[in-house]
Amino acid sequence: MTENAYPIIKVQGMTAGYDGDIILDNLSFEVYRGEVFVILGGSGCGKSTLLKQMIGLYKPTSGRVLIDGEDIVTADRDQRINIIRKIGVMYQSGALFGSMDLLENVRLPLEVFTDLPSEAMDLIALMKLKLVGLNAFAHHMPSELSGGMRKRAAIARAMALDPQILFLDELSAGLDPITSVELDHLILNLARNLKITFVIVTHELPSIFTIADRVIMLDKSVKGIVAEGPPADLRDHSDNPYVRQFFNREVTPTG
Repeated sequence: MTENAYPIIKVQGMTAGYDGDIILDNLSFEVYRGEVFVILGGSGCGKSTLLKQMIGLYKPTSGRVLIDGEDIVTADRDQRINIIRKIGVMYQSGALFGSMDLLENVRLPLEVFTDLPSEAMDLIALMKLKLVGLNAFAHHMPSELSGGMRKRAAIARAMALDPQILFLDELSAGLDPITSVELDHLILNLARNLKITFVIVTHELPSIFTIADRVIMLDKSVKGIVAEGPPADLRDHSDNPYVRQFFNREVTPTG
């Protein structure tokens, strides 16, 4: 990144876990405005735990998470609402409401956080669906859609309030390779055209090499970050054997 790059997210000294078990210990990193930032690592390394702390779903044991300069950990109710309006979240399953059609799902954040007229909410929701190529399916139910379409709809809902940052959990999980590639290109188009900052949890290497400006790699053995940088640089130049094996899909020799 350039010297003038603005860190829209700062994680500072975060320690987090569950029931006294520390999963992430003294974690610090920054995410810059406009970049596609990927959190990756092996199973059980704390990727989803980190995401949940960053969006304020859980509070870390210690440390700070600054979203555009505001600490989501210590924010009071009004500050928290202000922060939440700056972010959108797509969960791994999509988490669409099965009893609502796509338009109703996408307009839901507008109903909760704004007092816009109903017609305006419908128009905005339809615009968001158009951005992800689903405006023709506005009145379809989630059960009528493919897995990739449901993820697109969840991204549209996450964009309903025009957030500065989108958090996506396991973007390509459960999708076929062609659908995954289509989602990768959607993310790149949204990042370039709308200047949205993306924070994405994934372990899909083809997707990572396609979309990521920069990554952090977590490792449960150190309860923290073992690598940070552009994925191709880590693949080709990391001095950590585990990192090179991960990015090159190499199996550790046995015997």
